[in-house]
Amino acid sequence: MDPEELFDIEMRLLLNGVRQVYGHDFTDYSEASIRRRITHWLATSGYGTLSEAQASILRDREAFDSLLRSITVNVSEMFRDPAFFQTLREQVVPHLKTYPFVKIWHAGCASGEEAYSLAILLEEEGLKGRFRMYATDINNEVLQNAQEGIFPLKEMQKYTRNYQLAGGRGTFSDYYLARYEHAIMTKSLRDQIVFASHNLAVDSDFGEMHLILCRNVLIYFKPTLKERVLRLFDTCLIPGGFLCLGLKEALDGRRIAPRYAETVPKMRIYRKSYDREQSE
Repeated sequence: MDPEELFDIEMRLLLNGVRQVYGHDFTDYSEASIRRRITHWLATSGYGTLSEAQASILRDREAFDSLLRSITVNVSEMFRDPAFFQTLREQVVPHLKTYPFVKIWHAGCASGEEAYSLAILLEEEGLKGRFRMYATDINNEVLQNAQEGIFPLKEMQKYTRNYQLAGGRGTFSDYYLARYEHAIMTKSLRDQIVFASHNLAVDSDFGEMHLILCRNVLIYFKPTLKERVLRLFDTCLIPGGFLCLGLKEALDGRRIAPRYAETVPKMRIYRKSYDREQSE
């Protein structure tokens, strides 16, 4: 049998075992993406084949967590795509400010850089104490890091530039404390974000939300899982609420698309219709 065909069989067997043992279902993730990530993990794992690794992964939580870190995408930065955050500030926040309290779901938050970016933006726009953000991810290890709000100090120069390009109104260094080689986000920011484990493939929604962000996550899903996740977001987003996707993602051709209008072309910020008939 061709080595690549054998690898695919081993991968399917491993992912089926992971689903049964840990409840993480990766069967609807992009095959090319997950194959590439598992191949990279195997090359650095010390195992010769996936079959050799399978017993350890299914019996040892640390081995599984190592694999999970490779499968999930945890690359992010503060105020990534500054034009997107500037558009949020100018086009979305004025609507959010009309509510006495705002609930936000940041799905697939990774290590939390964008969640903290949004919290900074909302504070600057006068919403401090008037919002609660639920930042979720499948990876508990990166969630722990996100909750601590500790980032490499060497990244702050780049993050400061992003902040300024995104229309920042203050001094970025006011939002963190420098400790040796790390930057620690201020307690006032951390207190307004609830970090929680959530698997978009199998878990339910978070209730009624005014704003949902899920950026650069759907590109790793097969069409069936994309549809499930978008229906999930649609279910818990209030009429008139906003859905934000990554710049390479779009609602074009999706089942929920007729209920949404893009507020600014190419920014992938969509607003849900108030029309009850469309929402059904």
